[in-house]
Amino acid sequence: MTDNALALFIHRTRASWGPLSSDLVASCRLHLERLAKAHAAEPWLAALHEDAPASRELYRDAEHGFVLQAHTEQAGLYRPPHDHGRGWVIYALQRGEIAMSTYARVETGAGIQLVKRDETLLRAGQAQLFLPGDIHDTRCVAGPALLFRFTERDLKQEDQVARRVTRYVERNGAWTVGT
Repeated sequence: MTDNALALFIHRTRASWGPLSSDLVASCRLHLERLAKAHAAEPWLAALHEDAPASRELYRDAEHGFVLQAHTEQAGLYRPPHDHGRGWVIYALQRGEIAMSTYARVETGAGIQLVKRDETLLRAGQAQLFLPGDIHDTRCVAGPALLFRFTERDLKQEDQVARRVTRYVERNGAWTVGT
């Protein structure tokens, strides 16, 4: 069951799973950081490096619903501000560098706008957590980057069916709710 880093990640995550709590996200983050430090010679990871998929599902838990995906991103790829609805996500970088900024959603006389809170440069072996409603963007600054994205639920379902994911667009130099 635990003959490689991916199987060990799955085993440990399933064993620690429960309702959203500080302990759960800390545990999942630690497991994902360990996965990001896996030896590149492990066959599953070597295949990701070789194939360099834009997106590949590595695991979907039928009982708990969490999903682990791998994404290969080229330098310069930018994903504008968005949230993950009711879901929470942990990104972990296996190689490359990705800048992740967070934003606060504020109401102004002109409507809803985003105010940039901070930016973190994620390097190999590091992980970043975003809780439900957290607004963030990502920009690959050194690639190709291999990014693991762990979500506690199927975000395609959250986005396309429940319509809970919010994306933002830049208008006249300010980030506002997309339509």
